[in-house]
Amino acid sequence: MRIIAVSTLKAFGENDPKYLDSKESTMAWYRHALKADWDTPKKVKADFGNASILKDGRVVFNISGNKYRLIVWINYEYRIIYIRFIGTHKQYDNVDAQTI
Repeated sequence: MRIIAVSTLKAFGENDPKYLDSKESTMAWYRHALKADWDTPKKVKADFGNASILKDGRVVFNISGNKYRLIVWINYEYRIIYIRFIGTHKQYDNVDAQTI
């Protein structure tokens, strides 16, 4: 898979000391997703059983033992993942996963 905006993942863990614990988990997710071949939501669920599959290619992943949420948009046909959001559960509650 090709991943767009990996800088968003890196910045989240590096720019604010209180989120430093997310760095290892987000980079582990990144390395796994980079090697994946997700052409359907079913394949995402096979790799990440706790991922939430939303409408129109949106997927929510739990990061760092469910401490953080990662929202991505996946273009399955072209195997591209767009990072849309990463944050705490409280921050996640303040966004619309379908439109962010």
